[in-house]
Amino acid sequence: MGPHPAVAAIRLAVRRVLHDVITDHTTGHATGDEPLVLVACSGGADSMALASALAFEARKLPVRAGGITVDHGLQDGSETRAAEVAGRMTALGLTPSEAVAVTVGREGGPEAAARDARYAALDAAAERHGATAVLLGHTRDDQAETVLLGLARGSGIRSLSGMAAVSGTSGRYRRPFLQLDRQTVRKACIAQELAVWDDPHNSDPAYTRSRLRHEGLPALEKALGKGVVEALARTAQLSRDDADALDTWAADAETAVRDEAGALECAKLFGLPPAVRRRVLRRAVIAEGAPAGSLFARHIEEVDRLITGWRGQGAINLPGRVEARRQGGRLVIRQG
Repeated sequence: MGPHPAVAAIRLAVRRVLHDVITDHTTGHATGDEPLVLVACSGGADSMALASALAFEARKLPVRAGGITVDHGLQDGSETRAAEVAGRMTALGLTPSEAVAVTVGREGGPEAAARDARYAALDAAAERHGATAVLLGHTRDDQAETVLLGLARGSGIRSLSGMAAVSGTSGRYRRPFLQLDRQTVRKACIAQELAVWDDPHNSDPAYTRSRLRHEGLPALEKALGKGVVEALARTAQLSRDDADALDTWAADAETAVRDEAGALECAKLFGLPPAVRRRVLRRAVIAEGAPAGSLFARHIEEVDRLITGWRGQGAINLPGRVEARRQGGRLVIRQG
């Protein structure tokens, strides 16, 4: 008798990603050493199911498997809980398994600050252990929530593309569960009798994503019928394909709109389609030192008006002390 269907589904998803990791590692390394794959595990159902599947599949493949849990220090007893999660990963056979404590700042709000601290810790752990990949337990439901949050921000098509299956430096982060719903993952935990921890923050209405999960999405499904999550996930993939194509177009166009000295020519920029022009401007601003994470659509729209709505306005101040101004038919972008 085979495994429970939910267990089989999560194992297959992880197996496919591990094969990709092994192929990428073999292509980039001549030594033949086995790649190390870490799972980021909070102790919740999604990440515990992922940890279990990684441990099971790694035993049959030329890959080493370990785990990292991040203690954000935001709740009483978080240190003890993180140690327990690390112990569960060790019991599954994941080596190394460790708990890493971080200090969460305030920039961007509590959710963004916790996310930034978490990814910084995961990056550091991957570098420290020489890991080829870090697996994340985001599901199709998480993807749907991300698309809706992007829609609410009005940040453009890239924001609607949600989370990529592969992201980060050298494709470090992999998300095997983006095609699986949260219910399937939770069923896999029940079938395997895995102990899970439900983070109270996930049901705290003080957090935007929590309100969306427990109020927003159910209301949409009630109004529009079942299938909203699947439709939003499809929207993410379609948006990602479109955004990737536009980014490629913008990268090619950037050379054509610069003069011999490398300055951006306003007349040539004006001739580009708006979606391409804004991408060229965003690339140029980031290249001069503006942090990508702090650069929003409204910033680029202001710079774009120097091209499309020129009325002699002054310089535009941007994040990272970057300044954009129109001067002699050229768009001058520099860090002040």
